[in-house]
Amino acid sequence: MASNAGGQRNGGVPWRIVGWGFAVALLLLPFVAMQVGADGVHWTLGDFIVFGLMLGAVGGAFELVVRASGSWAYRGGAALGLLAMFLVVWANLAVGIVGNENNPWNQLFFLALLIGIAGACVARFRARGMSAAMLVTAASLMAAYAVARLNRPEEFGAHLMVELVGTSIFALLFVGSAAMFRKAARNRLS
Repeated sequence: MASNAGGQRNGGVPWRIVGWGFAVALLLLPFVAMQVGADGVHWTLGDFIVFGLMLGAVGGAFELVVRASGSWAYRGGAALGLLAMFLVVWANLAVGIVGNENNPWNQLFFLALLIGIAGACVARFRARGMSAAMLVTAASLMAAYAVARLNRPEEFGAHLMVELVGTSIFALLFVGSAAMFRKAARNRLS
């Protein structure tokens, strides 16, 4: 049987079209918000380009995963890891994770993501190694937060809890990704 653009048999849901349509809708959302005069939404052309590149990178990476693996656990691990990475980059560029987006200590969060990417490459994207890489990424994010906080003690305040909870959520997404990759590795062995 021929398959459609979504990779499903005829009559199936065209997942690729739905996924990329969602990405386009996300990209258009701030544009629409600016047109209706939403407070606090003032994007430049550069903001749209960066956000579009981020969406394209995540979507393209997930397309590769779907083509490379039929394992739902592996795909789930990749989806959670990509979502976590996307959210960390987006939050860090938009408002900064510690302090504001101009705080130089926020660069540590990008370093944490690079450590995870390097780990995934060293693991050659195999499920067991990806599980370890995602755990290392989660730990690196929490370490980045601790170092940034310890080096900016004058900024301790009410927003401290928001930063800690946000960073913890990002780290937990990577832990969830690690669990899915671990499941994929176990399924492969059984």
